[in-house]
Amino acid sequence: MFFSGSVQEKKSDYLKGLLAGVSIAIGYLPVALTYGFIAETTGLTLLETIAMSAFVFAGAAQYMSLSLIAVGTGAFEIIFTTFIINIRHLLMSTAISEKAVKDHPIIKGLYAFGMTDEVFAVSSTKEGKLTSSYILGVASIAYSSWVINSGIGYAIGTSLPATLQQSMSIALYALFIALLIPSLKKHRKIVWLAVFAAMLNSVLTLFIATGWAIIIATLVSAIVIEIIYSKKQNFYEQSDHKSKGA
Repeated sequence: MFFSGSVQEKKSDYLKGLLAGVSIAIGYLPVALTYGFIAETTGLTLLETIAMSAFVFAGAAQYMSLSLIAVGTGAFEIIFTTFIINIRHLLMSTAISEKAVKDHPIIKGLYAFGMTDEVFAVSSTKEGKLTSSYILGVASIAYSSWVINSGIGYAIGTSLPATLQQSMSIALYALFIALLIPSLKKHRKIVWLAVFAAMLNSVLTLFIATGWAIIIATLVSAIVIEIIYSKKQNFYEQSDHKSKGA
């Protein structure tokens, strides 16, 4: 046969990964279109829009970057904010690495780059050991959908009347609210986090640049709320322990 057994297995695993990632590609469609459209209203070029999707490949970070670009934030603040938002990917990549078969560091680096929340969810729930080919299959179809549809979203935006493009700049803020509301309904902790971060950011913008105000407000709020809830949890646990001992 033309392909050796190992190559055939890799090809089969890659195709299985592609098939498993179809649902991700479909799910990315509206989000990527929206990103491309908002990027156009923010002032990015088509090349810049596609390049951000191609090199960053992180929806939440890209949306946040658009909001920072819109208020004239510097490059360093945007990069630092992206790092904070995406730091969870280190944990996801570590978890996948423990379940995946050993492979060359370059190969592992490739699928680590494609490790979004959705790719992690699909890959981590697969039974047995994960092959690099399977993970790359899932990641590649997700990546293709995100990058291609970002460009399509931009093209759709440019075809709209100028007045409508300008009025739709508010869509970015509406999107953030839409993403936040479901979490607010489920977790009171997130409500306090959002409120405290908004108040702190409002105060900080009076003294420092908007980009740094957002970064500091986000970090400080997360730390403060986590400390408060940790102490609250410890208090309840100690109270429960005392009541059982009595």
